[in-house]
Amino acid sequence: MYQIERKDKLSQQEQNTIWDGIEAFSQTKVPATGRQELAFVLRDREGLLIGGVIGNYENSGWLWIDSLWVSADLRGQGYGIRLLDKIETEARLHGCEHSHLTSFSYQAVDFYKRQGYRVFGELEDYLPGHSRCWLRKNLV
Repeated sequence: MYQIERKDKLSQQEQNTIWDGIEAFSQTKVPATGRQELAFVLRDREGLLIGGVIGNYENSGWLWIDSLWVSADLRGQGYGIRLLDKIETEARLHGCEHSHLTSFSYQAVDFYKRQGYRVFGELEDYLPGHSRCWLRKNLV
């Protein structure tokens, strides 16, 4: 008998097993995705993490930006732009021609639009009064 277990957080091994299973199935339909993790972190002089960007890219030519964060006291000083530029530049070096991400209307949609992203999907009132937006950008 199989059991379904609720988990609040997967271990890295559990997450990798799920991703590997998806990849194995996908390879029966399309060539290997060649998924590669990519991240850049911003630290202060003492080594404290004060910002970062996390994503991945595949040989499909797409960069997925999962998360970008800069400490509140550093926002508006160009660090977010620099982190975004770093991950996009690295993705281009690996053959990516496009980037995509999601953001809530109360988060960074306008920031991403100023960096050349455009909204291609929106769920209005995903949270009352706020939308969840999907954005994309051509990197070449």
